[in-house]
Amino acid sequence: MSKILGIDTSNYTTSAALLDTDSLTVVQSKLLLPVKHGEKGLRQSDAVFHHTKQLPLVVKDVMSGGIKLSSIGVSVRPRSVDGSYMPCFLVGQSAAENMGAVIGIEPDFTSHQTGHILAALYSCNMLKLLKEDSPFIAFHVSGGTTDMLLCTPDKDKILNIKTIGCSLDLNAGQVIDRTGVMLELDFPCGIELEKLASKSKASYKIKPTMKDMNCCLSGIENQCRDMYKAGESKENVAHFCISSVLAAIKKMTELTKRKYGNLPFIYAGGVMSNKFIASNLRDGYFAEPEFSRDNAVGVAIYSAVRKGLM
Repeated sequence: MSKILGIDTSNYTTSAALLDTDSLTVVQSKLLLPVKHGEKGLRQSDAVFHHTKQLPLVVKDVMSGGIKLSSIGVSVRPRSVDGSYMPCFLVGQSAAENMGAVIGIEPDFTSHQTGHILAALYSCNMLKLLKEDSPFIAFHVSGGTTDMLLCTPDKDKILNIKTIGCSLDLNAGQVIDRTGVMLELDFPCGIELEKLASKSKASYKIKPTMKDMNCCLSGIENQCRDMYKAGESKENVAHFCISSVLAAIKKMTELTKRKYGNLPFIYAGGVMSNKFIASNLRDGYFAEPEFSRDNAVGVAIYSAVRKGLM
């Protein structure tokens, strides 16, 4: 029986997960980074401080009972590309290296994005795609990314990831959070904005702004601000914001199918936990919210696969 610890210290959440490779079950613990009301996020120095305080708590939560680890996986950068860097991930990397040195385990380093994709595959019962020769499409839609990715299984890297579409300005999660803060919601705003939008009875026909297979989302924030200033209800502004993000993702999906054919589609990232968005997209696999939002399950899976434990 192998137990794999996963650690993820993203810009939003401190996460730890424990994977049992025999039963393929996970136990996970998360703490959101605290953000003051009215603010749109954290400085990296503050994120590092809060992760340093919170990481021992979430690790203790999943490791209670003297568990013997077989491996440790940790996210050390946002994406699996050269130059991808964010200081908050140093907290998780340092902790994993320290634990590994004590117990004699070399941690497996991966990206936050790879973790999201693998967690979504796990949630959708689609890990079998890692053992097939054909590629699949993964959307990673969050506060830091609005990426459409061509993913090809790889023996050494687990996944080769190529960006084939993205947002050219604001990311979907940024639009949602900025709109939510404008509507006096607490950051991060995704869950509360979805609740607010569900009360709207409005219907919007939206044409997304596209450049090839890429989208432009900054105009959504401006339109939402103009609507709110003109006296539109908070419920309708929230619904328009989410509907606009949905329209962009639907168009990206359509263009991808036109170019790459009928490949499997996996949707991951915090924005994709929105039930309204998921229910209006067809022919794709959606992770359950707990595996779609920031989590450490995917990095634990990455480590298990790298070490041949599953």
